[in-house]
Amino acid sequence: MHHLLPLLVAVPLLGAALLVATGRRLPRVFAEITGFVVAGGTAALALLLLLNSTPPMVEWVGGWLPVGGESVGILVVGDGPALGMATLASLLTVAALAYSWRYFDQPPTGHTGTFTALMLVFQGAMCGFAIAGDLFNAFVFFELMSVVAYALTGYRIDEAKAVQGALTFGVVNSLGAYALLMGIALLYARTGELAMTKIGRGLDATAHGGPDALVLASFVLVLTGLLVKAAAVPFHFWLPDAHAVAPTPVCMLLSGVMVELGAYGVWRVYGTVFAGPGGIPAADLTRALVTLGALTAATGAVMCWYQRHIKRLLAYSTVAHTGLFLVGLGILSPEGDDGTAVYIIGHAGVKAALFACAGALLDRFGSVDEHALHGRARQLRATAVMFAVGSLGLAGLPPFGTALGKAVAEEAVGGPLTVVYVAASAITAGAVLRLTARVFLGLGPRPQDAEYETSGSDEEPETSGLLSRIPDTMTTVPAVLLAAALAVGAVPGFGDLVGRSVNEAGSGGAHASVHWTLHGVLLGVASAVLAVALAALAVTRPRWVAAPDWAAPLRRLQSGHVGDYVAWLLVGVTVLGALALPGVLGS
Repeated sequence: MHHLLPLLVAVPLLGAALLVATGRRLPRVFAEITGFVVAGGTAALALLLLLNSTPPMVEWVGGWLPVGGESVGILVVGDGPALGMATLASLLTVAALAYSWRYFDQPPTGHTGTFTALMLVFQGAMCGFAIAGDLFNAFVFFELMSVVAYALTGYRIDEAKAVQGALTFGVVNSLGAYALLMGIALLYARTGELAMTKIGRGLDATAHGGPDALVLASFVLVLTGLLVKAAAVPFHFWLPDAHAVAPTPVCMLLSGVMVELGAYGVWRVYGTVFAGPGGIPAADLTRALVTLGALTAATGAVMCWYQRHIKRLLAYSTVAHTGLFLVGLGILSPEGDDGTAVYIIGHAGVKAALFACAGALLDRFGSVDEHALHGRARQLRATAVMFAVGSLGLAGLPPFGTALGKAVAEEAVGGPLTVVYVAASAITAGAVLRLTARVFLGLGPRPQDAEYETSGSDEEPETSGLLSRIPDTMTTVPAVLLAAALAVGAVPGFGDLVGRSVNEAGSGGAHASVHWTLHGVLLGVASAVLAVALAALAVTRPRWVAAPDWAAPLRRLQSGHVGDYVAWLLVGVTVLGALALPGVLGS
């Protein structure tokens, strides 16, 4: 079955090409059906390959096999984590296309199918990045994913905000891509190889007492590119600006899987390229990822709490949870890897569902401003329930998949880092519960505006006009996503299956059991209770949780000026290098 691996990329790209070639002559409904069938077929193929991924599959695309140990071909790898991420990306693409059925204004004459074609290219790029076995082609798919994401973010090109958000996205992510490419060039110069496993062996073969400055530079540059995509602090500034203007189905993919692919890339690249004696010592990788992860979780949680723009609030929640993913991966243990993998799957369903619900508010009321919507959405009972359920999923309330993954990761990290998990999940969930109480129930007084807050009022709906009722697709899709996130933690043996797949690919076969523990359940319940308490406090005593003076500078850092974001990216490169430097000095 390994010969089928390239089809995960080829099928959606061919589907997109078909839509572009025939879009001028196709009715819109046919274009959307074509996109849905192609995306669904790719998802089915990814799932079929995933179920047959033991032992891992390897394919040299086009039959360009290595000769004498040397290779120039394109290598794709089909192990559990790679195919798991490809399956997740494909299923979320199907969900986003189902959600957007007859969703946007009718596209201009002659451009039918444009949005669907872009979504298929995005799907193919994400699948390609997930299964790439060599660094250069991982970069190619990385860039294809980014370019399509720029176009999708600025899809509503007639709005200045959309263009600005897409431009910010493009500049920051392009700089991350340049850093990744320079890191790959350094590794190629040292080893003469591009396949990840062969680069790792080459670094080990040329190591003389440990890593040197070239290895450190390549490590910092490669991780910079991946952490920009993962929206880790201080590389994260593009994410809230992009989510604020991107169409809702695109937000479902950006937060549901693209950011997670950045974290997956960090795990994959370190384990195959830099984990040996010629790479970066484990202690230095742990120091870098745990430090940046904790900083990301804390910053994302604080910024999430003080947002009134609902899509930006959810975007900062993604930043906070990305920090938790990095902490879990950074401790370099089978338990940490397993817990993070389950956490990512559960988070994808919850976050995509919450963005889908935010899109329903936008198209019903022309606003995603928590203050302006105060008490206006009382009749949207189904959307209100899904917002509340999604917030409890963010908090890690059992039996959600987020709760199971968080519980396993919390036990793996232990000590003070457990507090980071509980606090970040509770604060982000509390923010979503707070807006649920205000928007759907009209509880509490209308909050006071702050001068540096970004409003979500007076937004243009993404439909042809304000909806008088929410279409069934816009309620069914988030409901299914939340049910799937719940099933990740509730279905017996699913978490253990995910953990075993991850361990076989990245932990030398070491197996850590993924199961519910009393300690994990209690921490999940504690996070949910704390989230409810914070939301109640915010609604009943808004002055008690008003933004303190120390939070104002942090919030003003999200200036909207791309030059500021570039400066912070350079700061991040410096910090990452400083955190990894002790290993090089010690050698």
